[in-house]
Amino acid sequence: MAKKILKIGLPKGSLQEATFKMFRKAGFNISLSSERSYFPSIDDAEVEAVLLRAQEMSRYVQDGALDCGITGNDWILENKSRVARIADLTYAKQSLNKVRWVLAVPQGAGIKSIGDLRGKRVATELVNVTRDYFKKKKIKIEVEFSWGATEVKVNAGLVDAVVELTETGGSLKANKLAELATICESTTQFIANINAYKDTWKKAKMEQIVLLLKGAIAAEEKVGLKMNVKKGQLKQVLNILPALKRPTISGLSTEDWFAIETVIDEKVVRTLIPQLKKAGASGIIEYPLNKVIY
Repeated sequence: MAKKILKIGLPKGSLQEATFKMFRKAGFNISLSSERSYFPSIDDAEVEAVLLRAQEMSRYVQDGALDCGITGNDWILENKSRVARIADLTYAKQSLNKVRWVLAVPQGAGIKSIGDLRGKRVATELVNVTRDYFKKKKIKIEVEFSWGATEVKVNAGLVDAVVELTETGGSLKANKLAELATICESTTQFIANINAYKDTWKKAKMEQIVLLLKGAIAAEEKVGLKMNVKKGQLKQVLNILPALKRPTISGLSTEDWFAIETVIDEKVVRTLIPQLKKAGASGIIEYPLNKVIY
């Protein structure tokens, strides 16, 4: 009987480091033999991984060369790919967060609205999405593909506007560009070939990976807390203690003392711990989490 294998594409470039980190937290030991390698090793004999640019991932998944892959929703739209979107893998840390493609023009150019670009030239990597955007607005423009350094082209007078990827807008301001409109928003997606997702074994394998990845992503912004509380202060501590559901409470060998364990948002820990201490908690331990499965 032939060995069953799931072929997965992982993004090379800006998403690579964050993707590898999430796979490791999810329980998969993944690594590259060298920086030039395109075939990561992964300690799951049922999974074969290959590195590809996010821009072309959805095409290979659609064609069936890959069973599944990780890419941005922007490139699925750009390639007009017919794939199954299995899960959103966006989170606020590292580089798997939500991004925007924005239309930007030179500051002080007198361009106040997208209508002012009628008959003008726009440069971008996201050609099809940009064309579709202006077509819906019934504004005729010329859209040309940009191989890179897109922000520079508008200030050099080569084009009238650009559609560029941004997270904070800092790069646009540094290049003296003004944001005119958001063309689209994009999140990181786990996608699958439609036929591969109909295969019972491959679907189960993908869903196993997605479950663990989403658990690892959820854990990025959570921490665990343990503490001891005397019976007389238990209610007071519980009243200020947030939790995913309810904290775990168990009795200690010392009479009238309890151990409490819970999971909370990392961003509130620094204000919460002093409050817990003041309310009567002691032996407070904060620890990182690898996965949180809801």
